[in-house]
Amino acid sequence: MVFEAAYVLFVILILAVFGAAAGAIGAATLGLPTIAGTLALMIAIALVTAFGNPSVERLFKYVSLLLYGVYALFVVLALTHFGAQIPTGFARQASMEGWALGGVTYASYNVVAAIVILPVLRHLTSDRDAVIAGLIAGPLAMIPAVMFFCCMVAYYPQIAAETLPSDFLLQRLNVPWFHLLFQLMIFAALLESGTGAVHAINERIGNAWRRRHEAPLGHAPRLAIALITLSACMLLAQRFGLVELIAKGYRALAAIFLLVYVVPLLTVGLGRLRRRERMQQQIP
Repeated sequence: MVFEAAYVLFVILILAVFGAAAGAIGAATLGLPTIAGTLALMIAIALVTAFGNPSVERLFKYVSLLLYGVYALFVVLALTHFGAQIPTGFARQASMEGWALGGVTYASYNVVAAIVILPVLRHLTSDRDAVIAGLIAGPLAMIPAVMFFCCMVAYYPQIAAETLPSDFLLQRLNVPWFHLLFQLMIFAALLESGTGAVHAINERIGNAWRRRHEAPLGHAPRLAIALITLSACMLLAQRFGLVELIAKGYRALAAIFLLVYVVPLLTVGLGRLRRRERMQQQIP
């Protein structure tokens, strides 16, 4: 129950932030009203989640390709425009204070990603599959971050004070068509992350529906659940002050996920797996 409550609060917060970000992207790149970008993201998430796992998996695949392609192009442009400044940036002294706590905190913020993707992990049929997937996913998730960090170092330390480091670097590149492509990639990433959060809710409701009615949850109910969830989070939560309230406890939410999800998995969960393996070995 603690996990469920924390997850609901987390979804309200991230979907509200995603909606605001999508509205800002639409306004900045196309000159649209802020609500237009928010509604576009809502409709896109609802349509993808309405068709269940296959639709969500296709989205994850194509958005990932777009993300890696744009980041690779970003690195090429950065190296050609201000790559000579990167070695100088790495040569500067940087404070190492609080790096361990910062790393654990950041990882805790993002550990919810391991939860929202569970519905699309049904293809992993063995412990070996899961271990290989984890070993591949970890480095793949960090490659864009490392690439982006190397580019940021070119303008260290002033870039540390920037609210949007990516926009700071895009302005230094001064390539309008790529600026637009980068914003499209950000919108696609918001779509991917928002879809994962909403799809996880749909799947939990769908599993309960299947157990009770012995039938899958249809496309129309999935669409309705997604639209209700998105409307409540993106349009109503901000108006009633829930986003500001939840944001104050964001670090506490991260700690809760760490304590009630990650720690039990790595202790109780591993213990149960080992007991199951021993019992299987004893069966003649």
